[in-house]
Amino acid sequence: MDFAGGYKYFTIGSIVLATASACLALVPFVFIWKITGEVLSVMPDFSKAQNIENYGFEAVKYAVNAMCVYFCALACSHLGAFRTVANVREKCVEKVLRMPLGYIENEGSGKIRKIIIDSSASLENFMAHILPDRTVAITTPFAMIAMLLYFDWKIGLLCIATVIAGFFIMYMFMVGKNLKKDIEAYNAALENMTKEAVEYVRGIPVVKTFGQSVFSFKKFKKSIDDYEKFTVSYTRRFRIPMTAYTVVINSAFAILISVALYNSSNANDPEFFSNLLFYIIFTPVIAVTLFKLMHSSEADMIVETALNRIETVINVKENQEAENPQIPTDYSVEFQNVKFQYEGATKNALDNISMKIPSGSQVAFVGPSGGGKTTAASLISRFWDVKEGEILIGGVNVKNIASEKLSEIVSFVFQDSKLLKTSILENIRMAKPDATDDEVLSALQRAQCSDIIERLPDGAKSVLGSKGTYLSGGEQQRIAIARVMLRNTPVLILDEATAFADPENEEKVLKAFDEISKGKTVIKIAHRLSTIVNCDEIFVLKDGKIAEQGKHSQLLEKQGIYSRMWNEYQKSVEWTINN
Repeated sequence: MDFAGGYKYFTIGSIVLATASACLALVPFVFIWKITGEVLSVMPDFSKAQNIENYGFEAVKYAVNAMCVYFCALACSHLGAFRTVANVREKCVEKVLRMPLGYIENEGSGKIRKIIIDSSASLENFMAHILPDRTVAITTPFAMIAMLLYFDWKIGLLCIATVIAGFFIMYMFMVGKNLKKDIEAYNAALENMTKEAVEYVRGIPVVKTFGQSVFSFKKFKKSIDDYEKFTVSYTRRFRIPMTAYTVVINSAFAILISVALYNSSNANDPEFFSNLLFYIIFTPVIAVTLFKLMHSSEADMIVETALNRIETVINVKENQEAENPQIPTDYSVEFQNVKFQYEGATKNALDNISMKIPSGSQVAFVGPSGGGKTTAASLISRFWDVKEGEILIGGVNVKNIASEKLSEIVSFVFQDSKLLKTSILENIRMAKPDATDDEVLSALQRAQCSDIIERLPDGAKSVLGSKGTYLSGGEQQRIAIARVMLRNTPVLILDEATAFADPENEEKVLKAFDEISKGKTVIKIAHRLSTIVNCDEIFVLKDGKIAEQGKHSQLLEKQGIYSRMWNEYQKSVEWTINN
């Protein structure tokens, strides 16, 4: 209801109308009882029956009215559901836009997408369909009990006994903490499998290149196995309770047959057999109603789990906006005693790092994997906020720079290019929505993308991923560089930006880097050490600390970590396969 806003009145109206529909739907049974009573009272001379036609029309009238009222209830529930789900998705997407980028990278886009889309879809299904059904399922038993006791209270009590027994069995295995935990575990297993599936699909090119099977993706295979084990064990655990419930709830027929046999001496009592026929006709409604109630109880837990998952997205801690935003005096970057630890980690990713990068200089972060290179760079853009210490741009703490302003100061070129399935023109224009076509084309040219545009049938208007329009890793990287060029920020971070480039593309990417780096503060994260030999300063990070720093020549003279890395790199470059 909090998400529904003013549309909650549609949902409330749906509940009221569904309640009315449930009561109206039982009235035709009364007229059926009257018809059977009159038939039995006049037989064998059926010509004396005067009210059968009227009773029949009344039964049809109430049945049609019940359907019409229920249709109105569904119309209201759907209107309320659609608007509520729209509000949920809008709120979640707005939250995603304000989330720390590091959270999105860690959680995975597949998982967040599933939470927003699938959980809100569960909410829509509950509000549009299950809520009216549950209202009917709750209202009907109370009206049924009154009717069961009204015609023949003795037979009614026997039928109610089956209802109570069935409800008790249903309560035992459909309500409680165990089922709630099972549903949460089911959704977690499904969510994990979806996340790993997305990562697997993204890695298909690597799998094909090296001829590996799905088993090379152990996490994906394990997530499928875990999902299978859970669903099979979950289903087997409910076989006996479900069988018992089905038998008990349908045992009213056996009771009615026993009652008929026991009262066979009253064979000539029209009232008794009229009541008996009513219960024979009416009792199937009991099973149908309790089945609806059972599924609505399960739906309650499903939608509660869905709402909890939505809340996990909405409640993600945002980077706090500066109350009094400040403007940097220049574009130098400085780390002052910075410490940072990822959530759930046992040690710091960065441990008391201090460094200063002058405005307009080019520096590099190198070192062994896991040393903290990418973490240090991502903290500059506030992918995460530091736990201790400060990161300054132009003498101003990044926390005191408005987020919109910070995005105008710092740009990233990622190792994995982030391109969307739209035209190249629009992919680049994301960096500057008001840019003209000429400005975009100029950025493409400066990013060494002319050869890409010339070979595509629609040039820069070609849509990536459609009609055979696909780019290599190096080509995608050049398109990403063109986007950053268009944005033209004074601080630039290049994170393994030549990782997927072949030699031909690497040469063009490096030329693009030279063009984009003019007059900017540039931070490079690289494993290909040949790309950073001319940097003004090289910082070697290991275990979250700055192990060495200096120019290329100075670090080689130290004969330390960087020197060993350089020697290994040189060996890898010179390595060849001899016939």
